[in-house]
Amino acid sequence: MGAGERSAGQTRRAVTRKLESLRNAGVTHLAKPRRAKLVRAPAEPESGGCGQPEKPIAGGVAPAASRTEALSAVAQTVAQCTRCAELARTRTQTVFGTGNPDTRLVFMGEAPGADEDRQGEPFVGRAGQLLNDIIAKGMKVRRQDVYILNTIKCRPPGNRTPAPAEIARCREYLDRQLAILQPEFICCLGAVAAQALLGTSSPLGQLRGRFHDLHGIKVICTYHPAYVLRYPESKRHVWDDIKVLMKEMGLSTQ
Repeated sequence: MGAGERSAGQTRRAVTRKLESLRNAGVTHLAKPRRAKLVRAPAEPESGGCGQPEKPIAGGVAPAASRTEALSAVAQTVAQCTRCAELARTRTQTVFGTGNPDTRLVFMGEAPGADEDRQGEPFVGRAGQLLNDIIAKGMKVRRQDVYILNTIKCRPPGNRTPAPAEIARCREYLDRQLAILQPEFICCLGAVAAQALLGTSSPLGQLRGRFHDLHGIKVICTYHPAYVLRYPESKRHVWDDIKVLMKEMGLSTQ
């Protein structure tokens, strides 16, 4: 078998896996793919040196209304989930995800913390504020135009690291989310998210700075905002990774 035949076979298998994932998520129709233009958001008065106005990101291949309905159905299932008895017993509520269902870019974190468990939205505490700065001040886009989710949907007690079994039990929900969203890019925040999504045990230092392919989705990995809060010197590494992402997305890094 020649190189061309092997490549074609690999492509067919990847497409088959993608279609199976979409069917499992309840997606039965795909519109013609489109790549939306980036439109500069209306300028607002600067406050506290926030810099340039943000730019919305849009994209995707299915009507946003259909995606919203599909995500809502999965979220309702997640809200009733008791697969992880300890997490179901100690959580205030599940934390499914938030943002634009028609986005090109998904940010994926580790697990909800105390603030997220209380409010039902990912990245709303101190780490969330730093992520907001990365998105708005660094990338010059709006938080509401990306989608943010976590590896698991319940807060581990004491904010401990999710157990491998908990990640495995929640993986179905994550896969269904991503099958509905069909993003072009995923930015994994921290080693837990990166290793879980990519199915690897490689340390984050080896995963950073380059793209990984996940069934056609471009995945980049960087440090979690909570890690940056503990180790401020890592901030420049995060910015390096974000610039790689921005360049691939066609966003200005200036």
